[in-house]
Amino acid sequence: MFSQAVFRQDFSVALEQELARKNITIRELAELAGIPPATIYKITSGRRDPRFSTVKAIVGALEPQNEGFIGVIAAKFLLDEFGKTYTFAGREIHIRGYAAHTMDECIIAAVRAEKEGAAGIICAPILSSIIERIVDIPVVIVKPKNETFYEAFETIARRV
Repeated sequence: MFSQAVFRQDFSVALEQELARKNITIRELAELAGIPPATIYKITSGRRDPRFSTVKAIVGALEPQNEGFIGVIAAKFLLDEFGKTYTFAGREIHIRGYAAHTMDECIIAAVRAEKEGAAGIICAPILSSIIERIVDIPVVIVKPKNETFYEAFETIARRV
């Protein structure tokens, strides 16, 4: 982990190694951390020692606290039906819901989930092909069961 490596070696060396390992450019790191690229260039070249706030921002960008959670994009009423964690293969996986009601909101939610450190996204089939082109993390669809459609048919049949 980057945050541990900085205590074993020079910060600039640890930072360059982590950027190479994660295949992130200095400009990309600057955007993620909210720091001017020039500041990071000076740190990696050894011309400047970083302030604590700068180190904190860099570590936060390279090691998001919520890394590994699964993002679920759905209508709010659906998100309210399941918990915040799921246990799979003895591992607890955190779930973060992103409420969205329009196509634009879904796209924004997908980008936000990825930036916040989601390991993957679950969404409706109609969205998946669009979202897969935008994010660089796995996207999986929710496939409704036949019973769900039959219930919907019965509901609409009663109304018409």
